Formats: sequence, structure tokens, C-alpha cells
Amino acid sequence: MALRGPGRTIPSPAPLSACWKTRAGALDKGEVVVITHRSSTGTTRAEQVAAPAPESARTQIGIVVAGSLAAGFAAAVILAFLPVDTVDINFSTAMVLFGFAFGWALLAGLSVRFTDQPQRWAVVPAIFMAVSGALVLMAPESVVDALGWVWPPAVLVLVVWVWVRARRELHSRTRAWLLCPVLVILALLAVGGGYERISQSTAPAVAMRGQLVDVGPYRLHLECYGSRGPTVILEPGAGGSAASMGLIAPALASDSRVCVYDRAGRGWSDPAASPPDGAQIATDLHTLLDRAQVPGPYVLAGHSFGGLYVRTYASRYPGEVAGLVLIDSTAAKDEPTPPPETGSYSVLKHVSSLFATTSRLGIGRLLASMSYADLPPEYRDDARATAATGKGLSGTLDEYGVANRSTAEAGTLRTLDAKPLVVLTAERGNSEGWMADQNETVTLSTNSLHRVVPGATHASLVEDPDHAAAVTRAIHDVVISVRTGAPLTHP
Repeated sequence: MALRGPGRTIPSPAPLSACWKTRAGALDKGEVVVITHRSSTGTTRAEQVAAPAPESARTQIGIVVAGSLAAGFAAAVILAFLPVDTVDINFSTAMVLFGFAFGWALLAGLSVRFTDQPQRWAVVPAIFMAVSGALVLMAPESVVDALGWVWPPAVLVLVVWVWVRARRELHSRTRAWLLCPVLVILALLAVGGGYERISQSTAPAVAMRGQLVDVGPYRLHLECYGSRGPTVILEPGAGGSAASMGLIAPALASDSRVCVYDRAGRGWSDPAASPPDGAQIATDLHTLLDRAQVPGPYVLAGHSFGGLYVRTYASRYPGEVAGLVLIDSTAAKDEPTPPPETGSYSVLKHVSSLFATTSRLGIGRLLASMSYADLPPEYRDDARATAATGKGLSGTLDEYGVANRSTAEAGTLRTLDAKPLVVLTAERGNSEGWMADQNETVTLSTNSLHRVVPGATHASLVEDPDHAAAVTRAIHDVVISVRTGAPLTHP
């Protein structure tokens, strides 16, 4: 028997099936193969068979894989930014899962329809992610929380199964270049999810100190110590909670009444739907102190971004403020406050919500575990527990997103007259112009001091016991000045 094509003959010493498998790939598209059968009696019979079209005649599987994965990523981004009224961590998680489910489903459908390498197995991860997204979006929070134990091992099993099927059925370089990296990322996400769930279940139990006070659309957490006036109000920096002031508040309570609270979206407080700029934060604090019946006037002490917020409070409610302590405060800007941009803030909320989804992967807990080491244990555990949540991560990004408004609002404070003011500045790690801004801030009052804390950094002023002691002394000095009416003096 021999295989004859136009202008050439392919000898076939091997059986027909073997020859066809090894030589058909060498035939040109549309070529007709003549198969000649010769029997033992000498009878000859010829049969014409059309050669199959090579793979290049159909859509390359690599294009389908790349296009489907890219489409899934694009769909996840588009869905995550849908203009809806309520955007939270569950919404963002569900939309990302729906987008990726679309990508896997597209891979299954297009590969069957347009290639000769159908990847029907891709339906399984598509269904898995679509069902997971629906549960996250619609199930009660207790169910979503319980899924934290289920989805990490389930994803690892899915990754192994997909790899085995793809190795068997996907013969393209995109398997190594695109699909394998995707599977590695999924496996890492599963490991992170397992770390978060195990760490959460083994972390020390934390009970909320203080109380939750209804300020209208949400509740704010407030805790107060001591009894002697004037009352000191501590304002943590961006990303900080009430517990992050655990080196300062107890030290002040021995001689003064001191209150510390969580801004909306921080610590134990509820999240807010409106932009958390300085004006909104000052309004929230005013309402909180009024409804909690905390008597004024107040000595306000703010660290970092907290310095902006206490300056805005002093501008809006000057009669309630007896003195200020600005702890390495972010500089205010003497410029018009930009108008709120509803559309831009909506985008910010979507971005911060997406960022918050990393809390389910242990990112927030890992970062929190490297902070607050020198706080007393009860404050350290509290600060780490609340900083690791999606609400905490989202709230931090929200504050930075409206920083331009907050700095301009703080700039509306032109003078404190003769009210006592201490400006504390870290000695190390300052950016260019930082010290000049601190020197300018001192001029807000005719009764003011500027102290540079030796060896301190921006963070160590509230995290290092020695540097935090300098903050406590500064606040105490302002309290004494308010009580006695005497001017501030250098120690």
C-alpha cells in the first residue's frame, strides 16, 4: 500500500493508521490523498481521501486562552466599579469573582466553538467562582464568615485539578506563559486565606472598651478615663484607632480626664457613607462629645492627619477649645477648600473597597502584626485586631483620598489668640520643608512652644514608650497652662 498526493507519493511500510498519524501533518491544506490497496491476488483498488485541515486553519488555542483570561480580568474591573448605592468588601469580592467566572466560561465556550482543543474543564472553575460570588453577595454575614474555612482548601484542590486537566488537554505555550501563572496566583491567594482564617481564630480575644454612641447615620466608639478637667481629646493619625494611643491615654488619666475615640470606619466605629474629610470628622466629634455628655472646653491633641482634624475643630468650634497639641502634624494649606466631587468620591469608595478585599487574604493582619509591638498588651491586641479588618484598610485609604480637602479645611484656623499651643516635631525622617511648616504652625498662638523630640520618628511619637512620654509631657503642660492661666515654658 502507498499514499499518493499530487506530484508525490508517501510510502507506507507501516500500517495505514500509523502512517496517517505520522505523515498527514506534512500534507498541504486541501491536498487529496490517494490510498492504493493491493491484494495478494494482484487486484488493485484506489481510494481518494481529503487530508484534514491543519491547526492553523482554525483559531489558535493560544489566542483563545489569552483573550479569555484578559476578558475575565477586564470584566472583574468593570463589575467592581458598577455605580451602586452600597459599596463594601462583600460587593467588591463578589464582582471580582463574577468577572473571573466569565473569563473561565469564555475559555470553555470559545475553545469548543473555534479550536480543535476544546477546554471543557474550564466550566468547573467558572461555576465555582460564580457560586462563590453569589454566596458572598447574598448570604448572611455568618455564612460568609464560615466560608473562610472552606474556600482556601477548595481553591487549592481546584488549582490541582485544573492543572492536571490543562496539562492533558491544552497543548499550547500559553499553558506555561499564562495559565500556570494564574494558577500559581490562585494557590497563593488560597494560602493567604488560610493564614487569615487560622490567625483570626488563634488571635487573643479582644473586648471593646468604652461605648458606642449614636451620632446620627452611624455609631462612634468613645472611651474616657480620669475625672479632672480640662478634658483632653486624643485624635489618632490616619490609619490609627483609639487603641493606638495606648501609651499616652493611660498616662494622662492619672491627672486629667482624657477621651479617645475611633473615627467613622476606624477601630470599633461604624463606617460612614460620606467623605471622611476634616469638616465631616470635626462635625462627628462635636456631635459625639455632645451626645456622650463630655464637658468642655477641651485640650485637643492630634497626631499626623489627626493634627489637621483638631485644627479644623478649633476653627469651627473655637469656644469649645482651650488648647492644642500638634504631634508631628501634617501641614495645613492656606487655600480655598476644593468642592466635594461626588463622582470622584464614588470611584475612591470602589478603590478602597477593592483594597479592603485583601483583608480576606491576610494582608492586613500581616501588616498589623508588625506594628504596635510596644503598646500595653490589651491595647496592642485591640489595635492589631481592628487594623486587620477590611473596614480598617478601606477607612485608611478613604482618608488619604480626601487629604486635599482636609489640609485646606485645617488652614481655615488663622489664630488661637493666646490659647496654649505646643507643636511637637520628630527629629528623624522629615521630608523637605517639614520643619519649616512646623515652625510656621507655632505662630498660630502667642502662647506657644515648638519642641523637637530627639531621636523620634513620625510613628515612634505614639509607638515608642520614651517618645510617647514626651507627647504626654507636652499635653500635660498645656493642661496646666489652661488650669493656671500661666504661659507655657520650656522644661
